[in-house]
Amino acid sequence: MSADDQKKRSAERALDFIEEGMKLGLGTGSTAEHLVRLLAEKVANGLNVVCVPTSDRTAALAEELGIPLTTLSDTPHLDITIDGADEFDAQLRLVKGGGGALLREKIVATASDRMIVITDASKQVETLGAFPFPIEVIPFGCRTTEEKIKRVAADFGCTGAIERRADEYGEPFLTDSENFIYDCKFGAIPDPDGLEKALNLIPGVVDNGFFIGIASVAIVGTDDGTHLVEPK
Repeated sequence: MSADDQKKRSAERALDFIEEGMKLGLGTGSTAEHLVRLLAEKVANGLNVVCVPTSDRTAALAEELGIPLTTLSDTPHLDITIDGADEFDAQLRLVKGGGGALLREKIVATASDRMIVITDASKQVETLGAFPFPIEVIPFGCRTTEEKIKRVAADFGCTGAIERRADEYGEPFLTDSENFIYDCKFGAIPDPDGLEKALNLIPGVVDNGFFIGIASVAIVGTDDGTHLVEPK
């Protein structure tokens, strides 16, 4: 079974957590797209939900498929957010942001009673850092911010290359909030909790890709079905 098939399997299982009348956060990325398409089928068959998308990309897909949408301004409290992850560990600490939507994803997730993660089996790791770690930075003074990120990261034993993400044309990638993303190839991250707090104290850093203490359960798609991972 391919990784994409495992992703779809996890998204199918996530539908079991959705109930009539819920207010949902819809994630961004390939796994979340499976969820959006499956949810649209339920909506077409009469399921009554309203959803907040975590990116313009997700919003466009959901609107195209007929899923009712709202905003956090109109619906500030959500029941569940369902989203993917780039990687996660046994404590259900996540790294997200490969799709460039980490800030909105975190805002929506923390506006929800529960965050449910849907992934394929490859995303579970012993130690975070296998995936390039994203940090969202405002463009003003970004070189100064980058140097501060390097110094702070080194204090936590993370010294890999830090590169500003480029788009398909080689221009700086911009998030939906018009910020830059810096991808950090740290390798194993010894202290995710400490690094998260220190990075967010740097002026110019909007947020980082750690989702710690946010997810309540991960649904992992495998060749044999799905299994649930809860924080230890």
